[in-house]
Amino acid sequence: MILRSILTVLVLFSICTAGTASDLGPVKPSMNQKCPVCGMMPAKHPKWVAEIVFNDGTYVFFDGPKDMFKYYLDISRYSKGRTKDEIAAMYVTDYYTTEMVRADDEVYYITGSDVKGPMGEELVPVKGRSAAETFMKDHGGAKMLRFDEVSPSDIPKGKMKMKGM
Repeated sequence: MILRSILTVLVLFSICTAGTASDLGPVKPSMNQKCPVCGMMPAKHPKWVAEIVFNDGTYVFFDGPKDMFKYYLDISRYSKGRTKDEIAAMYVTDYYTTEMVRADDEVYYITGSDVKGPMGEELVPVKGRSAAETFMKDHGGAKMLRFDEVSPSDIPKGKMKMKGM
């Protein structure tokens, strides 16, 4: 009877304390992981890493928000059988702090600026409206978009190497 009670308590405790994939937070990509959109290695560009975390605990890494949005907006093209409903969380690297932040949490995506990512023009993620407005003034941004406002037509086209690559 005592053993059964202990087991019941342990099972209930584990159920109550079990986290979701989104509770795990962002992780760093390893050097052998590739962006599913362009094939680059995101770990080589830590100031631009973006990632999607799925409910099953798996991660997909990108060398910038541009490719993350391409993937997200056309997920079946890049991951057969996957749907947006399976996504637990998405993260991008904030331009100013270089910290990973939730992609949909007070982040603005700036288009048309003079700041280039690993593949040229990029959707530059900036956390907070004030910081995004400052970025627009300092770097000549054309548009400031929230996560749910980014459409395929907002994603910069083409590939261009950064200085020093």
